Parts: sequence; structure tokens; C-alpha cells
Amino acid sequence: MTTRILPAAGDPDAARHISTLLSQLPAAEPGVPVPDSTALLDTLGRLAAESIDELPEVVLVHERIGPVPALDLIREVALRFPAVGVVLVSSDAGPAVFSAAMDSGARGVIGLPLAYEELAARVQAAAQWSVGVRRHLGRGADVFTGPGGKVVTVTGAKGGVGTTFTAVQFALAAAASGRRTALVDMDLQAGDVGSYLDVQFRRSIADLAGIHDISPRVLQDAVYEDRTGLALLLAPAEGERGEEVDERAARHIVGALRSRYELVIIDCGTQVTGANAAAVEMADVAVLVTTPDVVCVRAAKRLVRMWERLQVRKAEDTAMVVNRWSKHTEIQPSLIAKITKTRATRTPVPAAFKELQAVVDAGRVQDLDNRSSVKQALWTLAGELGLLTPPSEGEPEAAAAGAPGAALAIRAAGPVARLRRGREG
Repeated sequence: MTTRILPAAGDPDAARHISTLLSQLPAAEPGVPVPDSTALLDTLGRLAAESIDELPEVVLVHERIGPVPALDLIREVALRFPAVGVVLVSSDAGPAVFSAAMDSGARGVIGLPLAYEELAARVQAAAQWSVGVRRHLGRGADVFTGPGGKVVTVTGAKGGVGTTFTAVQFALAAAASGRRTALVDMDLQAGDVGSYLDVQFRRSIADLAGIHDISPRVLQDAVYEDRTGLALLLAPAEGERGEEVDERAARHIVGALRSRYELVIIDCGTQVTGANAAAVEMADVAVLVTTPDVVCVRAAKRLVRMWERLQVRKAEDTAMVVNRWSKHTEIQPSLIAKITKTRATRTPVPAAFKELQAVVDAGRVQDLDNRSSVKQALWTLAGELGLLTPPSEGEPEAAAAGAPGAALAIRAAGPVARLRRGREG
């Protein structure tokens, strides 16, 4: 049997050395080395989308891979692609590193400098484990979910642009369409998701920060199951506790949520922290909310450039949502996309705060009328971004969405349809 092996090494010399040794292994089919964690996850996700059988049996992760640390990357691969055997390549193969690698989901550790015999033994063991798992579980699409649930982050260019309201409406639209959805408040010091939905809960995301192995039971205790159908993971009531959620904790929490929910929507607020930067990096869809004014557009450009410098997200991989738009606005979505080099979504959100004021003041945004032009636009955007369950063939859209007015999530109605412009996001 041929063993497909995908090496991941940021150092070109190390990548060449690993590839040379792998080519000498019997019945081995080494892939082209990937240079960083993003490329590895993208490659595995693309292969899983084609077919589970296209995934390699073994992935080798070099200790100096970046930007995601090697052990965190191993945990992410093991969680999202559970039938792939992951092996760590490290200069320190002592008991502490071995134990940490096993806790992260690795199937072995190979010491540096590489030795042919050790490489062959570890690769063979990981490949046999991978084949055994696939044979035991079967190869149906209902068993292997590939990348797992979709993660969507919503970030504001600056304060007051409607970030939280947008995230909440996206989550409500997804839940109404039938998707099992979690809404996470990662605006750690000033989160308002609970206030918008009239929810008070003693647990928060900070309670998960110190837990290295987040089991389903632990996650269930921290999540509030709202009557809207959303699973809410709220920001801590004491803002200073937000510092407990660092980058590593955020990766573990998002990974645990991804494995349990079809869709994870994260309100990242407006400030860049290690936690929400990690969430944006892990996201399948990163949404940036702005308003069509000079100050906010400059803030959006500044944020996108910061993400690029920190290797969090490329501008072209960011979806730009323009809030409070009107036909009289001088700065149009196409111009904002050109300035920020992001992808403009087709549907801008109209400026109609009077429609929202009553439900926002009452903390009941879930009760916003279906005729609201703002709600229509945001639910249409949710469909445009792929957050909704599409109706099955021959099924009416309203029935598929599962709630009155939920057909708005699939198609625009009334004046919202005329608001569409700009290139496809």
C-alpha cells in the first residue's frame, strides 16, 4: 500500500532534507512541502472537500512551523481531520515534548537530526493507525466532516459601526435556516451579545481559558442554550477577566466549538487582541464591518494592514460589509473595497436606525420585525456568505428556513433587492 505523506516545514532547508529522506522510504508518496500552518490547513481542507480518500495518511509537522505554533497546529489538524496521522519533528524528543505532543493529538515524535530508521518507523506506525481508523469508521461522508464546522468572525473597523448587531443577526438567520449555531462574544472587555439578546448567565468564555482539554461536558456547562436556538458563549461580566483568554486558549475554545456546531459566529469587537486575532486567522469567513465615512474607512484600512503585518489575514480574504449605506452616500462599497483591497459583499446594509431603536433599547433584537430593511439586508448577507442551510430541491425557501420571514435569508425582498451593487463577495 502506498503511504501519502505531507510535510509541513517553514525552513526551506529542513523541507528539502525531509523530502529527500521521505523519497527513500519504500511505498511512500511524499507531497510537496507546505511552508506554513495556513497552507497546511488550506491544503487539507481542499483535499477533504474533494474526497476523504484524497487526504494523506501522514502529516509531518516541523517544530519551527508558523505562524501557528507546532503543538497548536497538531491539535487543529487532529481535531479537523481525525483520520490523518500527525507526527511532530522536533530537536527535543524528550519525555516532556513527547507528552505534550501526544496530548495535542500527535501519533509520534521524530527527533532532529533526522535518522532514516526512526523516520521510517514513525511514518509506518502513523500510517497504519490512519488506515485502521478509516477502516473502522468507514468512509462515508456522514462520518468524516473534513474541516468541521464553519467559523465566521465579525470585526468592526471601529467602535459603533454595528459589529455586534451584525453578528447577532447572522447567527439568528443561520439558526432559523436550521443550522446548529454557536454565537461567541470575543469582545472580551466590552461584550454586549448578552445585552442584545436579554441574557444573563454566570458562565463565560473566561471559564474555559485555563482548560487544556475542553470536553463536550465542560463546553456544555459554559454555553447558554438560548430559546432562539442559539448556543451562546458570552464575554465575562468582569472585563478584567478577558485577559485570561489568550491566543492559545482562543484556539482551543474555537476548535472545541468547531467540532460540536455546524456554524460558529464570533463577535471580535474592534480591538485586536491575541485571542480574536487567533480567531480571525482560524476563520473560514472573516467579515469586516465598516460605515461609508472617511474616518471609518481609514480605520478599516488600518486594521486590514495590521492583520497582514501580523500574518493573521490577507486583505483579499476579508469580506467587507458596509453598514448604514444610502444611495446618497458619496463613498460607495466599490470604492471602500478598492481602498482597503478587501472583497465587497453585494448587499450593503441600509441606514435605518429608527427600525432598530425599540428592539435595541429593549435588548430584544431577536424580535426585530421581518419587514425591517436592515434585517432583510443582513439575512440576505448571511445567505451570500454561505451561512445558511440551502433549501432542498423542490422545497419552498420559507419552509426550508424554518421560521416566519426566514425566506429573507435566501433572497432579498422589496427595496433590499435594489440595494445590491458592487462586485461579488
